[in-house]
Amino acid sequence: MKRKTFIAGLALIATLPFVSCSKTKSDGKLTIAFLPKSKGNQYFVTCERGARAAATELNAELKFDGPTNPDPAKQNEIVENWITDGVNVIVAACENKDSISTALKKAQAAGIKVITYDADSQPDARSFFVNQATAQAIGEQLMDTAASLTGSEGEFAIITGSLTSSNMNEWIQHIKERQAAYPNMKLVDIKPCDDQKDKAQQEATNLLSAYPNLKAIIAASSLAVPGAAEAVKQAGKTGSVKVLGLGLPSENKTYVKEGVTQAVILWKVEDLGYLAVMAGAAVAKGELAPGATEFTAGKLGKMPVAGDNIVLGKPFVFTKENIDQFDF
Repeated sequence: MKRKTFIAGLALIATLPFVSCSKTKSDGKLTIAFLPKSKGNQYFVTCERGARAAATELNAELKFDGPTNPDPAKQNEIVENWITDGVNVIVAACENKDSISTALKKAQAAGIKVITYDADSQPDARSFFVNQATAQAIGEQLMDTAASLTGSEGEFAIITGSLTSSNMNEWIQHIKERQAAYPNMKLVDIKPCDDQKDKAQQEATNLLSAYPNLKAIIAASSLAVPGAAEAVKQAGKTGSVKVLGLGLPSENKTYVKEGVTQAVILWKVEDLGYLAVMAGAAVAKGELAPGATEFTAGKLGKMPVAGDNIVLGKPFVFTKENIDQFDF
């Protein structure tokens, strides 16, 4: 009797549908999980806007979650939750490439496709990296702009997001390499602001006090640009200490028009989020695979693929003359 019951049980199990954590929903919709470095940062809010636009075009469900402030451990926790939820695609901006890679590899092992954007993981933890611009291009643009503003001489400092930020550290390395072209310029200090405007302002105030001959502050984090500008403005050093960095036009327009900030360097942030989600969906559908040289990314058209990198484009410099043309 027990044997018959056991066999009947096996027969029942065999008739049940097999469910994989990485399968699309029964309605055919992809579930795409979009991870920022910090969800309160306006930069990533703008990325999310582009990501949602792409998801709408694709008829996909978009999950958006991230730490309040840059936190590698929290990012790992969110990825683990998404593995349990059985999303189809994870699109991640990685605060720490080594820390998050283990979790992303676990996601891949579960059949989830992984794309990184803005800041990369280890290469074997994802299929493709959607790069806003090459790290070399960003670093060189920052250094060249600082040199142009200071007459290629004097002391300058850098305010970064965090000391563990993999992409910002790479940009800083290229700033240092490019600095060799300007022998009369000296990097005196690098300070983190943890992607907080108030902390950036305090660090910039400290730098102005510690280095009275400072000629420029390069901000490698979007919230560091307005923070540094406010410090320079309050210190009465508008114009004498140049402020430049990677940031959103909307967050810096007032300072640029007042002449406190001379240059804001960035890319089309909304397009970055859009492209990353389009790439994730293309991989999930088998439309983008290793060896591809291009793929079609919705309204962006055909985008070139170089190895495992998809590059959005070159950095753009926003100045007093052109900043009113942009609304993000």
